Amino acid sequence: MRVKNKFKESFIVHCNAGGRLFPLVVGCLLFLHLFSFAHQRNARSGETRLNTNQRTQFSILERVEEENIQLPQPRKRSARAAKRKPKRPTTFIDEFLDESSPSQLRHVFFPDQRTAVDSRKDNGNDTYYFHPGRIWLDTEGNPIQAHGGGILYDSRTKMYYWYGEYKDGPTYHAHKKGAARVDVIGVSCYSSIDLWTWKNEGIVLAAEEKKETHDLYKLNVLERPKVIHNEKTGKYVMWMHIDDVNYTKASVGVAISNLPTGPFNYLYSKRPHGYDSRDMTLFKDDDGVAYLIYSSEHNKDLHIGPLNEEYIDVTESMRKILIGQHREAPALFKHQGTYYMITSGCTSWSPNEALAHASESIMGPWETIGNPCIGGNKIFRLTTFFAQGTFVVPLTGVPDLFIFMADRWNPADLKDSRYVWLPLTVGRPLDHRPEYSFGLPLWSRVSIYWHKKWRLPYR
Repeated sequence: MRVKNKFKESFIVHCNAGGRLFPLVVGCLLFLHLFSFAHQRNARSGETRLNTNQRTQFSILERVEEENIQLPQPRKRSARAAKRKPKRPTTFIDEFLDESSPSQLRHVFFPDQRTAVDSRKDNGNDTYYFHPGRIWLDTEGNPIQAHGGGILYDSRTKMYYWYGEYKDGPTYHAHKKGAARVDVIGVSCYSSIDLWTWKNEGIVLAAEEKKETHDLYKLNVLERPKVIHNEKTGKYVMWMHIDDVNYTKASVGVAISNLPTGPFNYLYSKRPHGYDSRDMTLFKDDDGVAYLIYSSEHNKDLHIGPLNEEYIDVTESMRKILIGQHREAPALFKHQGTYYMITSGCTSWSPNEALAHASESIMGPWETIGNPCIGGNKIFRLTTFFAQGTFVVPLTGVPDLFIFMADRWNPADLKDSRYVWLPLTVGRPLDHRPEYSFGLPLWSRVSIYWHKKWRLPYR
């Protein structure tokens, strides 16, 4: 009985002590939980503020800007002259391509030096703003020469590298029916940390001046260079369209470098998969597999296939896509597991309507989902804002926004061709429900918004 009483007393003492400790322990745990919750909430609210701010600026980028450009009044002609030779009505494209001084709209498409975008100066409220169509100067004050190009973001240097055709030479025609051309000078490279201020890193792949049998001989053709990095080999690999002056060689060329700023060592050219290749691009997927996409069979189809592990050759695998649609200038990107592509029609230097395409698999099937251009006016949308796409830039840290890169070609003076960079988003409903085959899903709309000036949302 005494033993039981002692046990009971001891149990009561311990229970009383435990009773005093229990609220303390619970309080500590509750405090830690509240602290953790508050910390997470603050972190989430910070993210929310960032996302809200981005959404606000996204909404600004998604506002439709209109253009009210009028065709000039036709010159008066005598009734006799009009009857003898009726004149076709002048179009906006005629005015765009008119290199003569009487053209009254030339300054709209090709603003002069006085409006140049110059990152060296204090631009006030215009700092970090893109101005599509204006002359764009590098950090040395010279117009950027990187046409038909693409951009590589290098995670090792935390820099963007812009590669393109260096066209700072006279424009001429090799023969009467030949296209306007500039002798091959080489592939240029520019570097930037903000995509607005660009430092000229020089010619990273130079033309061959004397050896006429060389692919890079100055009288040949070098177009649309694209560069990707191979993590396994550590090499930077450049692919490009290689051709002769008559565009009959129709091949791809390959070059490699140890550094993003070159110099690149030219390896060889070939017709991939045994087919002619003209406008082309590269795409590197999340799993590290890289792909070559090129216009083929005289621009009738697009072909796509993976590169080998070194990225210096194609594999045997290849798929024909957009068969018979006569599309060129492919620019691929990926958003939330879906592959998208912007292409151009085949109308030489004359601008035409861009089309967006989508696929669940990069090897296809691909479905055309319509014209992605929004804003400007009808003729702007039907001419891709008087430009031709060349690349779509994924933005580091901003997964829902891309930059659509395009060239506003000036066939009268190719070195004065301009850059049209515009915001691209994915996510709106399609304007028209497409006709489906293969059981493809209802795609989101790809939207490229026209702006006279704009900036990235984190600026």
